[in-house]
Amino acid sequence: MKAIAVLCMVEVHTAAIIPPEGISVGHPAAFVAAAFGGMAAPLFVTLSGWGIHRGAQRRFADNFNNSAWIDWVLPRVILLTMCQFLVNILLNVERGGRFEWQTPGVLTLLAIAALLAPLLSRFSTANRGIMMTLLMVTPLVLGNLAGPELGWFARVDSIGLVEWLERLILNGTYPALPWLAFVLLGSLISDLENNPKQRDSMIALGFAITTATIAYSAYNNMDWALTEGDAVLTFFPATMAFIIVASTFVLLTEKLLSAYSSTGSEKLSFLEPAGKLTLTIYISHFAVLGIAAMYMEGEPRLELIPAFLVTIGHTLIWIPLAILHQKYIPEISFENLLRQISQSAR
Repeated sequence: MKAIAVLCMVEVHTAAIIPPEGISVGHPAAFVAAAFGGMAAPLFVTLSGWGIHRGAQRRFADNFNNSAWIDWVLPRVILLTMCQFLVNILLNVERGGRFEWQTPGVLTLLAIAALLAPLLSRFSTANRGIMMTLLMVTPLVLGNLAGPELGWFARVDSIGLVEWLERLILNGTYPALPWLAFVLLGSLISDLENNPKQRDSMIALGFAITTATIAYSAYNNMDWALTEGDAVLTFFPATMAFIIVASTFVLLTEKLLSAYSSTGSEKLSFLEPAGKLTLTIYISHFAVLGIAAMYMEGEPRLELIPAFLVTIGHTLIWIPLAILHQKYIPEISFENLLRQISQSAR
C-alpha cells in the first residue's frame, strides 16, 4: 500500500510538471490523472499515520520515559521538516518549479503528526474516531480562513512567520486542519485490522455520503470534483466532502489489498522495496522533476501520447530502482538516516 501511495504521488506530480498540449480540465485524461492525485495524498498521509501510530504504540509498550520519547519524536520532526525544505528547493518556482522554498507541505504535515503521536496514541479508538470526525468538519468551520480564494502560487508562498503558520495549519497545500483527519484514519485502520465488520460499516457509511454528494452535485448542476474552484469536492482547499470521499476510498483500498494478501499470493511482492523507500522516492522524484521543469520552461508542451509515456515511465521506473537499491545499497536512504539518528539519540 505504501508503494502504491508513493507511486501515485509520483504520477500526479509528473503529470503536473509535464502536462500534455491541448488537455483541458474536463478531458478524460485530465480526470484520470486528477483521480490518481486525489487518492495519492490521502493514501500517503493515512499510511504514514498508520506507521507513526504503530511506532508510538510499540514505544508505550516498552515504557518509554520522557527522554526516550524526545529522542524518538525530535529526529522525525527535524528530518521531515528539513526534507520539506529540500523538496521546495528541488522544485523551486524560480527554476520553473511549483514551490517557494519556505512552503509547508505534506512532509511538514507528517512532522506535526509525529509531534502529536505520543498524545494521540493514548486516546481510545472511539475517541480518535470522534477527533477524526471533528477534523472532517473543520472546513465548514474555517470558512474563508481556509483560503478558498487563494491561487496556487499564493498558497505555496508566505511572508513572515505568522503567514507561514497560517499555511502550515489553515490554508497551505496540506494544512493540519483538516488533513490530520487522514493521520487519525491511519491509526483507526491499525486498530481495526482485527475488526473488519466495523471497517466495513465505515465504508458503507462513506459510500452513502459519497452517493449523496454526487446527487447534490447533479441537483445543483455543479461540478462534483475539481482540484480547486467551485465544486462539491475540492483538493485546494480540502472540503469536508473530499475528506469523507477520499477516506472511504482509502478504507476500500485497504480492504481489497488486505483480502488479496490473505490469499497468500506474492504477485505484488515486487512492490515491497518501493514501500520501504517512500520518503526517499518522494524526495528523489522531485529532483528529477526539478530538472524536467527547468528543461521544459519556455518549451512547447508535449503531445498527449509522449506526455503519457513520460509520466508512466517516470512512475514505473522507481519500482526496479527500489529493487536494485534494496539489493545493493539499502543503507543509503532517508529512512536509514532517520533510524541512525534515532539510535544515536538513545
